[in-house]
Order: sequence, then structure tokens, then C-alpha cells
Amino acid sequence: MTKPSLSVERLTQTFPDGKGGTMTVFENASFGIEKGEFVCILGHSGCGKSTIMNILAGLAEPSSGVVKMDGYEVSGPSLDRGVVFQNYSLLPWLSALKNVIFGVRARYPNRSRAEIEAQSLKYLAMVGLEGDVVHRKPSQLSGGMRQRVSIARAFANHPKLLLLDEPFGALDALTRGTIQDELLKIWGGTEQTVFMITHDIDEAILLADRILLMTNGPFARVAESVEITIPRPRKRTEIVEHPNYYAIRNHLVHFLGQRSRELAGRASDGADQRPETVRIDLTETGTPDAPADGPAAPHLRAVTP
Repeated sequence: MTKPSLSVERLTQTFPDGKGGTMTVFENASFGIEKGEFVCILGHSGCGKSTIMNILAGLAEPSSGVVKMDGYEVSGPSLDRGVVFQNYSLLPWLSALKNVIFGVRARYPNRSRAEIEAQSLKYLAMVGLEGDVVHRKPSQLSGGMRQRVSIARAFANHPKLLLLDEPFGALDALTRGTIQDELLKIWGGTEQTVFMITHDIDEAILLADRILLMTNGPFARVAESVEITIPRPRKRTEIVEHPNYYAIRNHLVHFLGQRSRELAGRASDGADQRPETVRIDLTETGTPDAPADGPAAPHLRAVTP
């Protein structure tokens, strides 16, 4: 078995509880992400998703455990890890184009001005921003346009790992869907590894190769790794017709609605907690398609690595 591009090993995070003691948010979490893989993580507020994201980005230090990328320990921020936040995080005094140029120049300081501008314009065009709009400042752009600039800036830097922290959470449904499609188009043409936080189950099924499911905190853990057995390319108007769609969706809803609470609060006693691999595939058994208005009985195979 090949070593994963990103390896999270026995990660634990504690915080002061305000009473002189500590609170363990998550404990001894371990999982890997392969190069080029798109992984989403789902869990209720307070389970530590954003804390894990900040640790992967090098913006926070874990209480214990280690994160390795290509075999080397992650320590502090790096241009190898790009981050797209929910609140856009653009430089307000720069135009959309210059925001992207700022990142590309930092990544490739020896390239000419023309090369840097060409690469920046290329990625802005890939998210649907061309013409005069690229010369507008963030205050002159809609929320959807600002997020497109953030995504273009992140991809234009060619990071080994792209971290997306609920990047579409503040957008309306139509804009959200459009940018999701553009994100998939860009990601499909790269070898960039993506780790994304979302609260939207349908979004996770559309985008991800795998979905990591976290139990509720405290003592949260990454309990399951659910494979998305729907082939790519995926279109939002078509994936609901796939036999596996509702079986996977119902499994995720059941976990988040019930099992995440039932499994919560259990200390690990120091054990390394790797998620259980879950594969749901109705096509393997010839089970009839899931009805459009409800669940089907899934063929579920759980494999403990």
C-alpha cells in the first residue's frame, strides 16, 4: 500500500475549560488522504473540524500528534498549502486580478510579470471572471464573485494541498451550485489534493471521493470514511438518478442525526482511532434503483483498515 500524501497521526486537541481543567475536543484522530483526492469532512458544530483545518494549514498547533505531508512534518504555514475561507479573505485595496497576482508572485518569485499575469488571468477565467470585472476591487464584486477570486488565487498557486473551510456557506443556492461546478472543473484538471469542511450533505456527495464523519464533541473522533461510489464526472441534475445516491445520503443523514451522538464522549484510552471504511454500492448486487422520494436498502460493506 502506498503512503498517503497527507497523514494525520494521533491528533489531539485540548483547550482550557475555564474551570482550571481542560476539555478534549478530539483525541487520537488518525487518517490519510491520497494525492489528488477530494475529501470532505462532516460533523456537528463543536466537534473540531475547523481546528483540524487550522492545524493542517499550519495556523494552529495540536496538543499532541503530528501531521505529515509527503513524509515531512507540517510546521507553520506554507505555500504548499492553500486555504479558501468562508469570508473570502481578499486584500480590499487590490483588484481581483492583483489579489491573484499577489499570491502567484509569492509562489513563483522568479517568473516574469507577464507570466505571472497570464497565469492569474487564466485561473480567473476558469472560474468565470474575465474582462473588466477582474480590475474591480472586492467591494465592487458580489459575494459569489469574491469567492471565485479566492478559489482562483488558491488554485493558481498550485498548492499540494488545498484547504476549503465552508467556502460556499454564505452564498445563495444558485451561486453556490455554479461555483461548485467550476470548482470541480478546475480540480479535475489538476493533481491537487483537496480537504474541505462542509455542513451540506448533498454538496459533499457531489464533490468528494470520500467523506469523513466525525462524532460529536467532546472527545470527538473521525469515526467513518465513506466512499462515494458514484462515478465522475458528476452533474447535480443527474447524480440523484444514480442507484447509490440515496443509499449514501441516508447513511450520512443517519450518522449525523443519530450515531454521531451515540458515539460521542467516549475517551480512546490512548488508542489510535482510525476511521472505519464504509462502502455502499447497490450496483454491486443488482439491487433496484433507489426511489427518488426515499431510501433504498443499501448493500453496505464496512472494512476496518
